Amino acid sequence: MIPKKLSNSENAVSEVIDVVFILGIMFLAISLIGTSGYPFLQNMQENSHTENIKQSYIVLSENLNKVVFGNAPSQSVELKMYGGGIWVTGDSVINITVQTWNSSLLTPAIESQTFQHQTREIQNEYEGTLISYENTGVWAKYENGGTVIVQEPEFVFSDNTLFIPSSTISGVNGYAGEGLVRAVADGGESSVYKYTNVSAVDITIMSQYYKGWETYLNHTFGMKIISRDENNNTIHVRKDDYLENIDVYILYSPLNVRIE
Repeated sequence: MIPKKLSNSENAVSEVIDVVFILGIMFLAISLIGTSGYPFLQNMQENSHTENIKQSYIVLSENLNKVVFGNAPSQSVELKMYGGGIWVTGDSVINITVQTWNSSLLTPAIESQTFQHQTREIQNEYEGTLISYENTGVWAKYENGGTVIVQEPEFVFSDNTLFIPSSTISGVNGYAGEGLVRAVADGGESSVYKYTNVSAVDITIMSQYYKGWETYLNHTFGMKIISRDENNNTIHVRKDDYLENIDVYILYSPLNVRIE
């Protein structure tokens, strides 16, 4: 028979071992959470912030496009910053060349006419991801170079008429950090360029979102990829197989934008 004091001593030791074992498991769990769980939660938070920025830029584009198309003289949109910064920046350019049949010449012939303007962008940079409003659309570019369309630009082809907006964004200011800022856009004097009896359209876009523009123009309007210059962020596409000649309208609409 085991003495009572010895029995109590063994039980006490067993309880201590159990407590130490449980504390070891808790320490291990906390360590795992610290080394893998926290980065995972942080990544989830960053992804959430990126999605919120995308949604706010969709709202931004819908409001600024009202100014581009003359439906409002100005617009003001509030944007939330999670770090990084928002700037009016860039050197993007759109070049449009159309081939028209000119029957008024002494010897009727095909003529080429070219329209070119700078577009620029309102850019949000957050954790290596760029999200921008550029020429009526919203684009996202990731650290790995992948580019996606967040909101399609307002190009339209209907009833043998191609409509192309060209919005130049002027301004140079911006902010970095966290908090709320406001993007204020004032419209300028717009112009409409009309080209009739067009048999072919070439569009060249220089933009850091050129891959997104390539996808958009190729998939939406069936424009063939003529060349791609990755060193200069440039894409050149063409459409020359219309069933019949078309009319092309280009709306040039400048925007003066300030971040405040």
